[in-house]
Parts: sequence; C-alpha cells; structure tokens
Amino acid sequence: MSLYVTETAAARIQQFIDKDPLAKGFKVSIKKTGCSGWGYEVEIPHEILADDIICEDKGIKLIANKDTLEVIKGTTIDYEQQGINHVFVYKNPNATGECGCGESFTTN
Repeated sequence: MSLYVTETAAARIQQFIDKDPLAKGFKVSIKKTGCSGWGYEVEIPHEILADDIICEDKGIKLIANKDTLEVIKGTTIDYEQQGINHVFVYKNPNATGECGCGESFTTN
C-alpha cells in the first residue's frame, strides 16, 4: 500500500464517490505551485489511465499516476475542520518543508 486515508477522510471521499455513478475512485495529483513547490490536487476520475496506480485503503480506491506516487508515497490523507472550513490534510513523509500557509510543500 502506498497511500492511506483516515476513517474521517474515507467517509468524506465516499460521499463524493456515491454522488457520481461514473466514479472510479479518488485521484491525488501534484502540481508545481505556491511558495514551496508542490501542491495537491484531487479529483473523482471517470477513467483509469495507463500510468495510474491504484491503492485501496478503508474501501476507497486511491489513484495516483506513477510520477506523482514517487513524491507522495506513504502519505495519509485526513479530513479536518479548520476554523469554519473542512479540508483534506496530507501527512506526507517525503515532505521536507511547507510554506507558511500550508498550500505547498517541498521534497528532496
């Protein structure tokens, strides 16, 4: 297993998947952004691509392409309340730093 979800995150992700009959799982990607370099993006994909890798945790199919997985392997996704907002929070053991606002991270 390369990606993990907490019970809280799994329940929230399942709500998104249940609303979309074409959903294949929960896809996590990264993109260059922010002060530190990488930012997370998520989507509910309708297809699995050739370079996608599927992990399953707590009944959720977690999808990442091969290149993304190298940067986020071992990450646990949580779902937390922060003030009046609810957000996905990523605990990435490969991250060596984060920007002050928490929107991006760096790796070696």
